[in-house]
Amino acid sequence: MTIQEIYDLAIQMGIKADPRGEAKIKKLLEKRKQEHKELSEKKKKYFDPESLKNPYSDSRILFGDPRKEVKKLMAGIDAGAAEALLVDRLNQKGENIDLLVSHHPSGHALASLHEVMEMQVDMYENIGVPVNVAHALLEERRAFVKRRFGPLNHSQAIDAARFLDVPLMAIHTIWDNLGNYFMQKHIKNKEFETAGEVLEFVSEIPELVEATKGKAGPFLASGSETSRAGKVAVFMTGGTSPSKESYLEVAKAGIGTIVEMHVSEEAIQELKKLHMNTVDIGHVAADSIGANIFLDEIERRGVEVVPSSGLIRVRRKEKFI
Repeated sequence: MTIQEIYDLAIQMGIKADPRGEAKIKKLLEKRKQEHKELSEKKKKYFDPESLKNPYSDSRILFGDPRKEVKKLMAGIDAGAAEALLVDRLNQKGENIDLLVSHHPSGHALASLHEVMEMQVDMYENIGVPVNVAHALLEERRAFVKRRFGPLNHSQAIDAARFLDVPLMAIHTIWDNLGNYFMQKHIKNKEFETAGEVLEFVSEIPELVEATKGKAGPFLASGSETSRAGKVAVFMTGGTSPSKESYLEVAKAGIGTIVEMHVSEEAIQELKKLHMNTVDIGHVAADSIGANIFLDEIERRGVEVVPSSGLIRVRRKEKFI
């Protein structure tokens, strides 16, 4: 496979797993194309042409020739300048790694993280939150995330990759979509009496078993093992965590237990006030689930995968998308 083919496959799989549905993504991309046509020539200079086919601004080829053949890649959760140097060193020792893939983005893929958060509106609407309320809460959170990531040094990893001539790709929301899809499918049609039963059930997922061995596995961030579960919802994609105010609306929609990849301390305090149960499954372990679904497909197509940077590599024979 070429770097471009790997990138295109990622987009394809991300759209299939998107909680908004493929039809909505198609409509979104058509809208962007129309908006691009209506831009002045001056504004077109600043337009990101990749957004016309890729709805995930945090997933991009950050450096490298898209036509390059890839026989072996290194994939990690946080693959940055250090991993680029590691690839260079390993290649000196004969490893012949053709591409470095990071889950968490850098460069413009990180600077535009707030742009992918729009999907949270649809996710909350799907569980019964009024769409106008979900949208209003999201806009405040998106502005905060933009301000938070704005001052960071976005290009550090890309500069290192360029100096070392190590092709670099970021696949963020796409892998989160896959992990979210997996978890929803995993708990679908399951009946849980208590939050403890939800925790026990998800803890049996292989990535989470390994994370537990490393003392970073799932736990109840709010609620207790004997707390009644109620209706269970999964929130494992959407760019980053929602605002703490969002949980009030989730509670109003009738959700008793949520499964997330990580929860902030201020959010936990809010969840406790609302008597909501929260299963925090562990950030890196959660990221690894979606990564593995994609990497399994890459290996089926003949590309060797070297896991790094915290990735808990688990291989599955069955396809999920």
